Amino acid sequence: MKAILVERFGGPEVLQLKDVPEPTPGPGQAVIRVKAAGVNPADTYVRCGTYAFKPPLPFIPGFDCAGLVESAGPGSRLAPGSRVYAAFAPGGAYAELALVEEARVHPLPQRLSFEQGAAIGVAYATAHRALFHRARAEAGETVLVHGASGGVGLAAVQLARRAGLVVWGSAGTEEGRRLVAANGAHRVLDHGAAGYFDEVQGVDIIVEMLANVNLDRDLRALAPGGRVVVVGSRGRVEIDPRAAMTRDGSILGMSLWNASLEEQAAIHKELAPGFADGSLTPAAGRSFPLSEAAQAHAAVLEPGALGRLVLIP
Repeated sequence: MKAILVERFGGPEVLQLKDVPEPTPGPGQAVIRVKAAGVNPADTYVRCGTYAFKPPLPFIPGFDCAGLVESAGPGSRLAPGSRVYAAFAPGGAYAELALVEEARVHPLPQRLSFEQGAAIGVAYATAHRALFHRARAEAGETVLVHGASGGVGLAAVQLARRAGLVVWGSAGTEEGRRLVAANGAHRVLDHGAAGYFDEVQGVDIIVEMLANVNLDRDLRALAPGGRVVVVGSRGRVEIDPRAAMTRDGSILGMSLWNASLEEQAAIHKELAPGFADGSLTPAAGRSFPLSEAAQAHAAVLEPGALGRLVLIP
């Protein structure tokens, strides 16, 4: 089968399309015929060898995919041909066939495309865990999704709106702001405009995608008892702790790697009704053929990303 193989850590050029053996499922495993694979920023960090998860070389990258069950191990609950998505399966999605743990495989509703299914795993689990497991969001609170036009951001907007929060979202392009509004944000900000943060005061929760740029300002925008959940950061930042002290504010780190397999399974069980009833609709962004994985890795780190980028085998 064809797959992207990484034989050394490095830049996008290490993503090479190769012929590799087809996987065979063992007990508790399944093989998925991949129709679409999600491209996450974390994939680029793994490729560089700088992420918390550092797989042994060589490896097939990719955490998320959607497709059809090709085969499954003994005693599996999965029927061949079933439409499914695999969520946060460590490695192997950038391929025609992906070997995953059965516990990470979930039904894909007929209303969702395979491209949308590939946009679920990391994005929705991250947003859900940030909002409800870390920030303990409650209906009626105000949440700012700071960087809301990407995969995680749009998932957070939809989840917060579904849970009855007042939702603010920011994006850096006009197209991104329209997308954030279309996904349910009550108020949309241009985070590329000078002084835009002067409008942000008294929010209960901030879901932060770029803490190294925004964290100090986030703390000054919180309501009493407010919480900033750090989902993404690309460097160090200097803050004024008094901004947190005067508000009893909290900075909460969040990494999906810290969620147990049981917690992740519970998250996807909680997400399922929203995907079924249409209140949660993944936003698949640009599609690239599998052979253009390097271009996709460059694009996923560019400012102004819209939805989740996907690879098509």
